[in-house]
Amino acid sequence: MTHQVLSYQVADTIDIRGFKSSFQLPLLYSDESELFYEVSEHHYVCVFKYGVVSFLDHDATTIKTFLEQVTPFCRNRFEQPLEEVYQVDTGAPETRISFQKVEITAWDVNAIRLIMLNVSQSVSLDYFSELTNQLLDETNYHTRKLVDRGRLAIPGRHLKKYIGRSLLLKNRIAQNLYIFDSPEETWENEYLDKLDTELKRTFDLQPRLRNIHESIGIAKDNLDLFMALLQHRNSSLLEWVIIILILVEVINLFVEKLF
Repeated sequence: MTHQVLSYQVADTIDIRGFKSSFQLPLLYSDESELFYEVSEHHYVCVFKYGVVSFLDHDATTIKTFLEQVTPFCRNRFEQPLEEVYQVDTGAPETRISFQKVEITAWDVNAIRLIMLNVSQSVSLDYFSELTNQLLDETNYHTRKLVDRGRLAIPGRHLKKYIGRSLLLKNRIAQNLYIFDSPEETWENEYLDKLDTELKRTFDLQPRLRNIHESIGIAKDNLDLFMALLQHRNSSLLEWVIIILILVEVINLFVEKLF
């Protein structure tokens, strides 16, 4: 039998605790970052703290209605959500995983949740990659200006805003990347552990996560340099102010002596 997983990155974050207290459906699993609901037989929804909602076998109308219910609990909801589609076939002679679908031998709700989790992590990594690329693009722009002119071509106040915005973005990414570890269920179940490992390999989750960490590291090095240059600029300005004040005082004393 064929099933379809649809995962949407709808916001920066979702208030899991608030949504859990207001939404009444059979809850099969919950923790501080995930809610796993059974809507009906073989129809599930996963809501993740990092802004992703994942559906198994839901039509477009049901998905739209559910996302509208999630909206009040979203922070920075997107006008156009990112999405990823993945097919699940049950009743296969053996477990096989490809880029388009996964085949499992029998219906297993834990395996289904694990598949939905990996698809959701994949779409969320697309979002975080997009954020880090934006951060690197802006950082590279100012770095090129530094190379061309020998100084940062941005006023101090705007530079502080840019550094603050970049640090805030870096912190947002770093706060959410911890959730991509394997769930506890895979530690005690060999089948789920193997399925999780193969799914992560198929979606390239670990290399993509590593690339994001490396990009954040590069951006951090540049931001540290910009902050050092800003401090140097402020120190130089202060030195000139002091020199000018001393010069004014000397001139004032000289004038007083003459007259």
